[in-house]
Amino acid sequence: MPQQIVIKTAALPVPATATLVLYAAEAEAPQGASGQLWGATELDWAKASTAGSFKGKQGQVLDIVAPKGIEAQRLLVLGSGKPAEDGATPSATQWADRGGSLVGKLLGLRVTEAAVVLDGPEATPQNVAELAAGMMLRHYKFDKYKTRKKDAETPESETLTVTLLVADPAAADAAIADRRAVAEGTLLARELVNEPANVLGTEEFAVRASELAGLGVEIEVLDEPAMAELGMGALLAVSKGSVRPPRMVIMQWKGGAAEDATLAFIGKGVVFDTGGISIKPAASMEDMKGDMAGAAAVTGLMHALAARKAKVNAIGVIGLVENMPDGNATRPGDIVTAMSGTTIEVINTDAEGRLVLADALWYTQQRFKPKFMIDLATLTGAVLVALGQDHAGLFSNDNELAAKLAAAGTASGEKVWRLPLGPAYDKMIESRFADIKNTGGRHAGSITAAQFLKRFVNDVPWAHLDIAGAGMGTNANEINVSWAPGFGVALLDRLVRDNYEAR
Repeated sequence: MPQQIVIKTAALPVPATATLVLYAAEAEAPQGASGQLWGATELDWAKASTAGSFKGKQGQVLDIVAPKGIEAQRLLVLGSGKPAEDGATPSATQWADRGGSLVGKLLGLRVTEAAVVLDGPEATPQNVAELAAGMMLRHYKFDKYKTRKKDAETPESETLTVTLLVADPAAADAAIADRRAVAEGTLLARELVNEPANVLGTEEFAVRASELAGLGVEIEVLDEPAMAELGMGALLAVSKGSVRPPRMVIMQWKGGAAEDATLAFIGKGVVFDTGGISIKPAASMEDMKGDMAGAAAVTGLMHALAARKAKVNAIGVIGLVENMPDGNATRPGDIVTAMSGTTIEVINTDAEGRLVLADALWYTQQRFKPKFMIDLATLTGAVLVALGQDHAGLFSNDNELAAKLAAAGTASGEKVWRLPLGPAYDKMIESRFADIKNTGGRHAGSITAAQFLKRFVNDVPWAHLDIAGAGMGTNANEINVSWAPGFGVALLDRLVRDNYEAR
């Protein structure tokens, strides 16, 4: 069983503990250095910090073993960066980073029990909850298939227990429970993306999504005959070369009033993408197990909303397929008919995600009449070229929705950058033989992919998030050392709670 992290809260004074953690800003002594925490100690803080070259910078740590006068085996003083100026306080993402950095230090030192003093005015219940979320997110690692562990790692059989010492434990517990739901949704998305494709196929993914029924989410799974009956020729064209059957999972959370509009989130779920007949180069093809990161994010979001009992009506729709080359696979030049009746010339079978989303978007708007639709997809390599991995590409037909998403991205740390749509790009996907073609060529590849999707939303407010860069293979940071970051869950939860949730 993997090592667990247990986060508790308690009130001051400091209990006897294996490890005591304090924070110190640049050029400042740590919390309590002149008060009750250090009352009996003879430790000279100025001398200790100078000897340890500790300046209080973000990420620095001063490790003092057997500190005199404190009932702890060791004292860790962590740098919290420059003191706030003009009344400014650290952002939520900075508090999460602080929690992630803390867990990184504890794991590196093989600590299994710690108490953290959070008694300053900035340690509000919400900020403490962000710190706890950062701890949970940083603690996650995907090593279930490793039969050998590094000796330096904390033994699997031990649990890391961290007690947060705060002014109001009850208020902190409530805030942590709410934030934990979102962190768990992010971890679910990470787990799904990290799983190898031989373990997580279309049917297995549908089973994992169906487990949300335990949280009160209503689940419906459409199989291949049901989708064929609905006329989903675009989605089904992608799955023709695979022995794995396609699935569409509909997840409904009804936390709002019956008359409240439904918010719709749609995810691309290509569990593995070879490119089909237009096969990809072998180099890095193994990363295409993550081509379902959009569907993973939607599933994680539905977990978050249900786990925190969000007062909103929301649906998640994920199209699950595998794109493989086979004698039965769709060929370049084939023409397929989407559920909308639109005919599509398949120029490149590696531009398959937009075919999946075309039917999923049309189905969602026709059946549920949502207030808006937001789709997430690892859709184009072009967005990685344009934005790297720090931002997801944002496309929208609605300025208000786009602005709300941008604000939610800044607040959550899952940032987006809006790119254009327009008639000139739409013209690039016109086909000689059908209504449209599934790729407009190399130039403006992310934009023409979004233009393709726009054909299937009509007048519904809609946003498309291209997460090919942000959704997998990202660089490690303070709150994630996993290949899959779980991008999109925190972003969309923040969008919902800030703009659409009943108070």
